[in-house]
Amino acid sequence: MNPKIAEVTQRIIERSKETRKAYLEKIEKARRQGPHRGVLSCGNLAHGFAACGTEEKGDLRSMTKANVAIISSYNDMLSAHQPYESYPAIIKEAIKEVGSVAQFAGGVPAMCDGVTQGQSGMDLSLMSRDNIAQGAAIALSHNMFDSAMMLGICDKIVPGLLMGALTFGHLPTVFVPAGPMPSGLPNKEKARVRQEFAEGKVGRDALLEAESQSYHSAGTCTFYGTANSNQLVVEMMGLHLPGSSFVNPGTPLREALTKAAAVQATRLTDLGDNYTPIGHIVDAKAIVNGLVGLLATGGSTNHTMHLIAVARSAGYIVNWDDFSDISNAVPLMTRIYPNGSADINHFVAAGGMSLLMKQLLDAGLLHNDVKTICGEGLDFYTKEPKLVDGELEWRDGPTESLDKEVLATVEKPFKPDGGLSVLDGNLGRGVIKTSALRTPHCTLKAPAVVFEDQFELDAAFKAGKLDQDCIVVVRFQGPSAIGMPELHRLTPPLGVLQDKGFKVALVTDGRMSGASGKVPAAIHVTPEAYKGGLLAKVQEGDMIELNTETGALTLHVDEATLAAREPAPANLANHHVGMGREMFAGMRAILTGAEEGACSLFYTQEQA
Repeated sequence: MNPKIAEVTQRIIERSKETRKAYLEKIEKARRQGPHRGVLSCGNLAHGFAACGTEEKGDLRSMTKANVAIISSYNDMLSAHQPYESYPAIIKEAIKEVGSVAQFAGGVPAMCDGVTQGQSGMDLSLMSRDNIAQGAAIALSHNMFDSAMMLGICDKIVPGLLMGALTFGHLPTVFVPAGPMPSGLPNKEKARVRQEFAEGKVGRDALLEAESQSYHSAGTCTFYGTANSNQLVVEMMGLHLPGSSFVNPGTPLREALTKAAAVQATRLTDLGDNYTPIGHIVDAKAIVNGLVGLLATGGSTNHTMHLIAVARSAGYIVNWDDFSDISNAVPLMTRIYPNGSADINHFVAAGGMSLLMKQLLDAGLLHNDVKTICGEGLDFYTKEPKLVDGELEWRDGPTESLDKEVLATVEKPFKPDGGLSVLDGNLGRGVIKTSALRTPHCTLKAPAVVFEDQFELDAAFKAGKLDQDCIVVVRFQGPSAIGMPELHRLTPPLGVLQDKGFKVALVTDGRMSGASGKVPAAIHVTPEAYKGGLLAKVQEGDMIELNTETGALTLHVDEATLAAREPAPANLANHHVGMGREMFAGMRAILTGAEEGACSLFYTQEQA
C-alpha cells in the first residue's frame, strides 16, 4: 500500500473515531428493528401495499421476500436523467422475476447546472444537494424496505442521494447510472467557439449551433465535469456494478446492467446471509478510494465539498489537507476535457474503468480490503461487462491503454500528481485545480480587480478595463451569501485575456467545479467574504499573490491598514428574492463553510 495513502486513511480513521462510532451505533439500532414491515401496524402496512397487485401483497405480507425502494431523479428536461423514465418498469420486472418486490418510493429534484449557468436559478444549485438528501430520506422513511436503488447522475444529485442513503445506512443500496450521450462536437472546438463569441468574432447563432452539436441527445454530457466525476467516484467506492458507469443509454448492455443491478439489490438484504448495508461499504477506505480515483483523473473540484459532506454522513471527518496529500501521492492518468481534448467515451475506448482500477490497484494506490455491492475487494472491478449471446458476463479488461494520449500509466503519467492544491494565507483557504493549466504551477503576483457580482465582470471586460496583468476577485459568492453558484461565465473572457498575453487569475469564494480550465482559479475561498473573510476588505489595486508552489494565497497589505479598513457591504438583494430563492433563506443561514462541505444537514446536532 502506498504509504501516503495509508497515512491519510489512518488519520481520517483516528480523527473520526467518535463520530463513526456514533454512526455505526445508529444504523445498528435501525437494523435491529427489522424486518421493517414487521414493526408496522396493520393499518400502516395496508396503506403501504394498497396499490400493489394481489401477488405482491402476498409477498409483502410474508416478510420473507425483499421489498426494494426505487428513488429516482428522473426528469426529461435534464438529458442525463431522461433515460430513467423507463427504469422503474425494468427494475420492477427484473425483481419480480427473482421473487421479490420493488416499489417506487419517491422522486427527488434534479436541476441542470448547464441550463441554469449564469442565471438566477443557479443560486439554488448547491443547496439542492441537501434538499435531495432530505427527499431521499423522506422516501425511505416509510420503513417498508429491505434495500434501495438510487437513480441519479449529475452534479448535486448523486452526492445528495449518497447522503440520504447513508442516513439510512442499515439498508443495502445500489446506485444505478444511465450513461453518457454519444460523442458530439469535440469539447475543444466547443470551447473555441465560446471564446470567439466572448470576443465578438461570432454571433449567437454560431454559438447555439456549437452548443447544440455538443449537447445533442439523451445521456450525460461527455466532458469530465461533476456528473461524470460522480459516476467514477461511486464505482471506485463499490456502489455501482463494475464497468457500468459509462455505458451509453438506450443500448442492450445498458438495459442488461440495469436489470442486473436490480437483482443485486435483492441479494444484499438482511433477509438472507449476505447482508451488506451501505453504511458498512462506505468506510474510510472506500472514501479514500473515491478520492484516489477522483484525483488520478483530474475530476471535479465540486467534490472538495461533496465528498466531505458524504463522508460526514457516514460519520467521517475529511478536510482539504486529505485531498491535497492524496493528490501529491497520486499521478494524473487521464486527459479528459477540460484536462485534455478527449471525452468520457474516448476514455472508455482507451481502457476505461477496468484498466484504471487495475493500474491503481497494482500500484498500491487503492485499498483492496473493502466491501462492495459485489462482495469483498475490488478485483471484480478490473473486469468489463459484455453481452455474450444475450447474457451479461464480466470478462477481463485490457491490460494496457489503447490510447495513451487519453489514459496513461502510473509509471508514465501525464503529471506526477493529481493536480489539486490547497492554498492558504491571510486571504483564507482555497483550492485550485492545476491539472488543466498550461504549466504545472501558477505563480502570480498582480493587482486586484474587484467585483461584487459575476455579472459586473462582463461590462468591465467589454470596456477593456481588464486588459492588464491582474487577479480578478469575485466575492460574496459563498454558501451563506448567495448559495455559491457556479461562475463558468467568467471563463471565456478570462481566457481571452490570457490569450492576449496577460497574466490573469481568479480568486473567489464561489465555485468553478469540474469544468475549471486553463485560467488559474483559487476557488471556494473560506471563510467567505459574507462571514468575515478578508476577501471583503480587498480593494482595487491591492497586490495579491497566488502561488501553487508555496501554497500562498496572500493579500500584500500591511496589518495596520487592513485593521483600519471596513469590509465592503454585501448588496445581495438581487440574489435573495425571485426564482424561489426566498424560500431558501433559512438554509443559507446555516450552511457550513466550503471546507466543511457547505452543508445544512448537520447543523442541529452539532450546534445543540
